[in-house]
Amino acid sequence: MKQLKTLSDLSKTWLIDIDGVIFVHNYYLDHKKDKIIPGIKKLFQKIGKDDFVILLTARKKEYKELTIKSLKQSNIKYDKIIFNLPVGERILINDIKPKGLKTAIAVNTTRDKACYK
Repeated sequence: MKQLKTLSDLSKTWLIDIDGVIFVHNYYLDHKKDKIIPGIKKLFQKIGKDDFVILLTARKKEYKELTIKSLKQSNIKYDKIIFNLPVGERILINDIKPKGLKTAIAVNTTRDKACYK
């Protein structure tokens, strides 16, 4: 992920989708468990200890317990999870710092493929 190689040394807020990025999209519906996508653990290893991670998902709250269990078993660290989100675009709007640092970065990955190698 070329965009992540040029990040500042400041603490960051990460907004990361669950299905299709961390776990195989909708795998949990048929199998009653999640399947982690290869490579995602490498991404989480790069996240700083002072960074804040918010996981996003359109999963219904009825899958909250299963989701949290899967994240724990996969050793995926996070600070908050937001459930019941719409399935459409996720839009982040942020300002540019006075010295020119762009504070909004978007990375689109191919569903169910490793986003970090």
